Amino acid sequence: MVSVKQLATQLTDGIQSGNDLPQSRAASTVYHGLEGNEKHSNPKAIPSPPIFKHLFDIQRTMNTPAQRIPFHVLLMCALVVWLISGTACRHTDNKQPKDFSPGTAISPRPTEDSGGTLDPMQARFDVQHIDLDLKIDPKRNSISGTARLSLLMLETTDSLLLDLDSRFKINALKVRSTEQAEIPSRFAHSEGALYIRPSITLNPSQRIHVEVAYQGKPQEAERAPWDGGFTWTETEDGHPWIATTVQGEGGDLWFPCKDHPSDKPESVDLHITVPDPLVVAANGKLISTERHSNKWSTYHWQTHHPISNYNLALNIGPYEVIDSTYTSVDGTEVPFLFWVLPSSREKAEQAVPEFKRHLNFYERWLGPYPFRDEKYGIVETPHLGMEHQTIIAYGNQFRGGPHGYDWLHHHELGHEWWGNLVTADDWAHFWLHEGTCTYMQMLYAEERQGAMAYHHGMYTDRKRIKSEFPMVPDQATSIDTIDEQLGVDMYFKGSWILHTLRYLIGKEHLQTCLRRFNYPDPSLETNADGSAIHFSNTKDFIGLVEEVSGQDLQWFFDVYLKQAALPKLIEKREGDEWTIQWDVPEGHPFPMPLEIEKGGEIKKYPMNEGRLTIPVHSKQVLLDPNNWILKERRSVLLGNPYEETFD
Repeated sequence: MVSVKQLATQLTDGIQSGNDLPQSRAASTVYHGLEGNEKHSNPKAIPSPPIFKHLFDIQRTMNTPAQRIPFHVLLMCALVVWLISGTACRHTDNKQPKDFSPGTAISPRPTEDSGGTLDPMQARFDVQHIDLDLKIDPKRNSISGTARLSLLMLETTDSLLLDLDSRFKINALKVRSTEQAEIPSRFAHSEGALYIRPSITLNPSQRIHVEVAYQGKPQEAERAPWDGGFTWTETEDGHPWIATTVQGEGGDLWFPCKDHPSDKPESVDLHITVPDPLVVAANGKLISTERHSNKWSTYHWQTHHPISNYNLALNIGPYEVIDSTYTSVDGTEVPFLFWVLPSSREKAEQAVPEFKRHLNFYERWLGPYPFRDEKYGIVETPHLGMEHQTIIAYGNQFRGGPHGYDWLHHHELGHEWWGNLVTADDWAHFWLHEGTCTYMQMLYAEERQGAMAYHHGMYTDRKRIKSEFPMVPDQATSIDTIDEQLGVDMYFKGSWILHTLRYLIGKEHLQTCLRRFNYPDPSLETNADGSAIHFSNTKDFIGLVEEVSGQDLQWFFDVYLKQAALPKLIEKREGDEWTIQWDVPEGHPFPMPLEIEKGGEIKKYPMNEGRLTIPVHSKQVLLDPNNWILKERRSVLLGNPYEETFD
């Protein structure tokens, strides 16, 4: 008689060597086979998990009554192994079924996250083009249609992996290549992963086209833009008002894609059909608007610039458009378009001149607006805002900020450079997007209102810094991890790091660094064809700063980016001699020069060894009087340097 242990071993082996595709309890799971095009979208009709199939196989091999185990015992053992292994509901053991992709280890990730370590299956191809043909139904809060992805193969493979939220039902999937009209393929859609197994081996440099017909109700954003998904709401007069925000979760919340920051499609077409009188404002150029007899309309938007999947955006409402032009610093006349609700038109028209001044400021600091061959677009949204490429989401209700300008528009506009022109290749370097845009706002305050406004803004932001985790992790990181660990530090600490860097290398050198990080070669500033768009990271930024400044600044970035704690100033006074030194965690070198104010005069002292001793005859001494250095808020006083008396 077969023992329970032997039975469990056979069951486990059966799971690992079985030919079934990954299973899921999700009702949206769809299985598509090579033979017969069998589909199962009803949970009750989904084929039995492989463990139960193997259960019947074992029972059939037991030919005599003496060999056989009562079926209820078999079933109980199967359930135990099934629950322990977790394979009945999802694939979480990092081993893909051998029938699907031999020798490939994958780590399924939640749909509501983006980035992290790039899955080996997704490293084998590059997304070249995305074409979305979708119907948006406000009455049902649903979308339906077809996504077509063009992929360039980078490695030999017999399987593909895309990302698509499991809320969607896949009605059909086709794979074809330029060499073969259609490639028979199997696919499985489970837990946000869309596995595709073509019937042929795919080779490097081969172009593959994947067509996915799907439908469903996308995730709703409970607190957009911080929570990802669709916002389905209404205007005051009862018209549908819809927007997408998916930066933290990725484009797979509403279309199939490769959800990783290191890959951008080179171009995108959006064919979006909505009921009249709604208007669609999206990325790139509006190619056409087709009115249908059923009182629906299809808007065709197209961009020929590389674009991050989270930047693809739908904004739908009863919009009116304020149509004007902006003259770029290179002389190009750029379409400047603002989609607004009719009730907001007057305020929006008043805001346009200010918004154009914001654009001019960024161009003077960072180089020409990168997408001037398409448009600069703004759209009024039911959420606060987001940096969607060429169609900035704006929901700040035309409010100013503490320094007399619309901070929300200014910040999101900055991402057209920091985020859309130069893009962090991993979320570990997200501070380059958010910290720099935050700092650009301080530079704008300085330009408008002087040094006092600049330092006031920096002082205000300093109080928000927590500094509990390193700014830049040592490994590939998902955006959820970055957000959970850093929170607002990616904005305010990132900004303060640039503030201190300016103090160290000078404003002129800093401006050169910021401009060249966006346009590494000045000749790229004349291009508006997308060729200037590039990926980068913290290492690249450090190398550029060292090149421009002529200094070895690894110590600076090690302290501020690679560990969390801030440096402290230790002071000790003995008689007329004052000793000051930096206390830095883990003994990192920190030769940060220090400004000292004595008798109303400010002098900068070098601290090459992190230590300074100076004679002091006056009690009126201030260290770092203008707060240039990011450090612990208070220095540590040893003894009684100010000779204070306490009652």
